[in-house]
Amino acid sequence: MAIKEISYKDKRFVLSYDISNLKEKKNIIFLHGWGSNKEIMKNSFDKYVNDFKAVYIDLPGFGKSINKEILTTKDYANIIEIFLKELNIKKDIIVGHSFGGKVATLLNPNLLVLLSSAGILEKKPFSVRFKITIFKMLKPFGGKKIRDFFVSNDAKKMSENMYETFKNVVNEDFSEHFRNYDKKALVFWGKDDKATSLDSGKKIASLIKQSKFYEFEGDHYFFINNAKKIMDIIRKEYENI
Repeated sequence: MAIKEISYKDKRFVLSYDISNLKEKKNIIFLHGWGSNKEIMKNSFDKYVNDFKAVYIDLPGFGKSINKEILTTKDYANIIEIFLKELNIKKDIIVGHSFGGKVATLLNPNLLVLLSSAGILEKKPFSVRFKITIFKMLKPFGGKKIRDFFVSNDAKKMSENMYETFKNVVNEDFSEHFRNYDKKALVFWGKDDKATSLDSGKKIASLIKQSKFYEFEGDHYFFINNAKKIMDIIRKEYENI
């Protein structure tokens, strides 16, 4: 594990990262999803990336990368952009899972690889919409106590700034960003994904002009058991760029 300190908007960010195969010239960068960390990406893919310099990054606020600020998805992309420039790592391939897929899209790599990416708004069940409406009505009267009553256990564990960051990023419509990406993209999805539906994956693939869509058995973390197959496809497609 390595640590890199960068400055962004006059704030100090310390990023934790790992790099495998330092002598290789082709770069592949892995960005994890919300609530996760670089280890899940490294444990899944590292044994299959021997011909790439593989970069695994803990996004600010996750893993060992501390964050005390309220951020947007664009902020995350800008922070990673600075990080890559300062380490002189070219954006040959960026693999983004879930929230990391949105960050990867904004970074505009030569080959974009999306694993069950967030970014398509899906209609919430009535029970969830009802809960949100009641929360908004009661929020002025209860503050943090009301928030703790309504949010999930995962959200209760977030610091206040990360909870505000989560609210900034959770309901973004990234359709226009996907539509504007004009290079090659590979979109991989788990057939049983309940966090980001298979239909969302197909829509993302339809929005990106030069994309290919692949379905795998599994849920939101389908890539854990399919990393070799995914890397074989990435390798083949990158060679044809």
